[in-house]
Amino acid sequence: MFAAFGHAQGGPSAPVAADSIHNNWPDNNSRPWTLQECIAYAQVHNLQVQMQELNVRMSEINLRASKGQMLPNLNAGAAHTYQYGQTIDRFTNTFVNDRVLNQNFFVSSNVTLFNGLQNYNTVQQNKYNLEASRFGVDQTRYDISMNVASAYLNILFTEDQLTIAEKQKGLTQSQVDRTQKLVNAGAAARGNLLDLQTQLAQEEVAVVNATNNVTMAYLTLTQLMNLDSVAGFKIVRPDLNVPNESILSETPEQIFAAAQNIQPSIKQADASIKGAEKGVDVAQGAMSPTLTLQGSLGTGYSGARQTATPVVNGVDTVGVTTGGDFVLVPGIDYNYAIVPFGEQLDNNFNQSFGVQLTIPIFNRLQVNSNVQRAEVQYQNAQLNSDLAKQNLLKNIQQAHADAKASLERYRAQQSALSAAEEAFKYTEEKFNVGSVNTIDYTNAKNRLAKAESDVLQAKFDYIFRLKVLEYYKGNPITF
Repeated sequence: MFAAFGHAQGGPSAPVAADSIHNNWPDNNSRPWTLQECIAYAQVHNLQVQMQELNVRMSEINLRASKGQMLPNLNAGAAHTYQYGQTIDRFTNTFVNDRVLNQNFFVSSNVTLFNGLQNYNTVQQNKYNLEASRFGVDQTRYDISMNVASAYLNILFTEDQLTIAEKQKGLTQSQVDRTQKLVNAGAAARGNLLDLQTQLAQEEVAVVNATNNVTMAYLTLTQLMNLDSVAGFKIVRPDLNVPNESILSETPEQIFAAAQNIQPSIKQADASIKGAEKGVDVAQGAMSPTLTLQGSLGTGYSGARQTATPVVNGVDTVGVTTGGDFVLVPGIDYNYAIVPFGEQLDNNFNQSFGVQLTIPIFNRLQVNSNVQRAEVQYQNAQLNSDLAKQNLLKNIQQAHADAKASLERYRAQQSALSAAEEAFKYTEEKFNVGSVNTIDYTNAKNRLAKAESDVLQAKFDYIFRLKVLEYYKGNPITF
């Protein structure tokens, strides 16, 4: 009966505090569910809500990552390599023609000192994006709440329709029983009995259809709630009185003035504008020079680094003096040994610190294009905000007009029901004394049934329309 409450129509009332009644959810449907319990359960278990919560989680990750960009990085590394052929050893600065083992160890770090405030503005942009994501969750919860309320109300409506159908069937059954006795006594024509039995069969079908409608209404609600098990699921039946129409004395513009200050979709759009504005600042920051502080610590080991130890090996004659004496020098050989690993690490330890300045001069128009894209996204965010406010006003105007029309229809249907009740009572009395035939009786009875159904539908429609308006004003959903 009631239309689904889509995202564009989402209201601003605060979501039900699911945690506060989580422990009070009916266990295995041991008791009927209240409207607040149905809404709270749906806000936790509905898949659309869960998907929106994942968006919030992603926004939180992006914000943390952008904050991390403002911190220094720290990296460590090690390399174990073999060199073959003629190479220059980095630690001895000599040519080597043999296989050489090199091992390098380093720790490095750098931090951006200035880059046009890109890191800072990215953090601010992600803060607004996170805020927008959270408002998106609120909006989804609000929409789910209204859809659950609509489905809840539809169950009450279909159950009342079933009651009317069973009542009409009971009235016809009474007349069938009464007419059967008159036919058996020869005081009534058998054709009257056949007409009533035909009417009774049709009303039995109506009861079956009404029962199916109740089943489908329950199925719709449980699907919205994403309930694990629907077996034995029932709802609490509140006393549904026609609400006061005082809210209709307010103009749609007055309701809109209050709604736009608490409407999640409006807040989400405003946060998106601020995020897009920071996006422009980020893109423009790429035009500025970048100043980076960097440093590193390193050491290494080389298999080519050796020590030479002299060893005296006899005497060598290297010449003769003018006096005929021989010039002798000791013969020296060298024992070569690779410098120990630990000693090399200590001797090769090195440090470097410095700053690097990068000035963008020409980057194939990429920075300029990014700035233009960011500006377009900012303008689009502004238009989305204007569109959200425009849709909100239109929806409130439509809801206000629908509520007023529903009220007039409800009053008119009440008058029609009173007339139908009097007409049926008069026709029933005449039928009981044989003054009218079964066709006239059936027609009067059908008119009464239609009038009862029309009043019921007008009543529930009016209640729902008023709840929509109250929802926009931030009032909780209650029946």
